[in-house]
Amino acid sequence: MAKTSAIEKNKRRRKTVANQAAKRAELKAIVMNQALPIEERFKATLKLAALPRDGSKTRIRNRCEVTGRPRAFYRKLKMSRIALRELGNFGKVPGIVKSSW
Repeated sequence: MAKTSAIEKNKRRRKTVANQAAKRAELKAIVMNQALPIEERFKATLKLAALPRDGSKTRIRNRCEVTGRPRAFYRKLKMSRIALRELGNFGKVPGIVKSSW
């Protein structure tokens, strides 16, 4: 099981990203617009830099829903390889069966 503080920090980051998404997208659109004057684009860049870092989507870490493990994460199932193996052996994951030959 992962540290509770790390899991909570990631949840807090997800909330921050959700709150800041529209504002960040608006500022990024201004920065990328080549038709606008350079001064206006630079001001938008400064405003973007002033926003909280945790508002960026790249700061979110994919974690296992079962254990909170940050590595060996399967996106489709939202769990780590270890949790997948354990739950798959017990038949708790739909469509996953223990192989035998």
